[in-house]
Amino acid sequence: MRRIRENKTENNNKKKNAVDMLHGSLWDKIILFALPFMATSVMQQLFNATDTAVVGRFASSQAMAAVGANASLIALIVGLFTGLSMGTNVTVARLIGQGRDGRIRDAVVTSMTIAILSGMLLIIIGFLVSRPMLTLMGTPENVLEQAVLYLRIYMLGMPFLMIYNFGSAVLRSKGDSKRPLYCLLASGLFNVVLNMVFVIVFHWGVAGVAIATDISSGISAALVLIILSREEARFRVTLRGLYLRKDPLKEILRIGVPAGLQGMVFSFSNIILQSAINSFGSDAMAGSAAAQNLEFIAYFVINAFVQAAVTFTSQNYGAGDMKRCNEVYRWCMLFGVGSSFIVDMSFALLRYQLIGLFATEPEVIRFAVIRVLTVCFFNFVANSYEITSGALRGLGYSILPTILTVIGSCVFRIFWVFTVFRAMGSFRSLIAVYPISWVFTGAMVIIAYVIVRHRLKKDLPAVDKES
Repeated sequence: MRRIRENKTENNNKKKNAVDMLHGSLWDKIILFALPFMATSVMQQLFNATDTAVVGRFASSQAMAAVGANASLIALIVGLFTGLSMGTNVTVARLIGQGRDGRIRDAVVTSMTIAILSGMLLIIIGFLVSRPMLTLMGTPENVLEQAVLYLRIYMLGMPFLMIYNFGSAVLRSKGDSKRPLYCLLASGLFNVVLNMVFVIVFHWGVAGVAIATDISSGISAALVLIILSREEARFRVTLRGLYLRKDPLKEILRIGVPAGLQGMVFSFSNIILQSAINSFGSDAMAGSAAAQNLEFIAYFVINAFVQAAVTFTSQNYGAGDMKRCNEVYRWCMLFGVGSSFIVDMSFALLRYQLIGLFATEPEVIRFAVIRVLTVCFFNFVANSYEITSGALRGLGYSILPTILTVIGSCVFRIFWVFTVFRAMGSFRSLIAVYPISWVFTGAMVIIAYVIVRHRLKKDLPAVDKES
């Protein structure tokens, strides 16, 4: 009788926390999946933004610049391993679509093992590259020491961040985007409180916000592990039962490594841009950091539908339903463009009020407003390549969007810095490369998607992976 009750509980939890992506209407399920993920990402950025806001308001503009100077570098360092979590999402979701329950557990446990190993490796990398990379980026002397301190403390929390990211990817693969939000909400509230205590009360400056971030990351990781330890058998994970399996590892790497490399190269081009921003001084750095908080929020609105495109496409492609995959793409693009356009226009209209939350110095605000009107205003254009790349990865094509995005958004931006920006020399001419590169990249990736879709239309069962 006890076993029967446990099975009933597992089945109830499965229905409660999962979205059926393979049957019925799609538009409502995509929204049901995307909104919690969007809230999770935006909430995460709002909590992260408290780092910038607290040190900007209660420490100094140099401290705010030190935190902001690390954004692109952190993205570069963790990019590869964050990309691997997308490999987890695609691999597990496809196995669900194929109904191969026996292989799901191996993929899930392998993913969490990768998460822990990746986090430990990132601590070492962070300590080794922090000072040389920040120096190479041209970080001003009055900011450098604080930036190095912040990065080294921040990287101590990498194992926690990886566990949360990979654990969330496992939950999303079966349509559960709500519980990662609850985990983040709990940890984020701790982050805000600890930021205030460590900076305002203890006067720890950048060290305080970094320590607060590490503690909150530990809380979110612990909560995700608790959830996974109580899941139905095929999704269950415990720290004592970790292992690596060859087949799921290969599949996770096949999808995740190109996605991670794309993120790394993308971040490398942003480091080049950050170096150029640094040449305008600490006010420009602080203003850019303030505006980036809004850009990240705008991007996460898009990314919610990117993740929906990846997960829904993976499950339906695994089930052999290409028509439904096409429908997923259309709905995700419609929702992504519409929602991000509304957010972008709102940020542009409220730019002074929003920037005022992070900075008070007139020159810092001036640089921030320029960036908001030039970059954030046009952020909705990024849907063209972001959602399309997500759909391609759901179909098993991970290298193709990586190559096209590297060309359009990375190589092109670096070329712009050393040609157009060098000739014009203004802050506005530098950051104008963002919306221009989005148009260029979007056109290439959409054309690639149309070609791939036509190729798969005739013989879906025969096409299991990228050739």
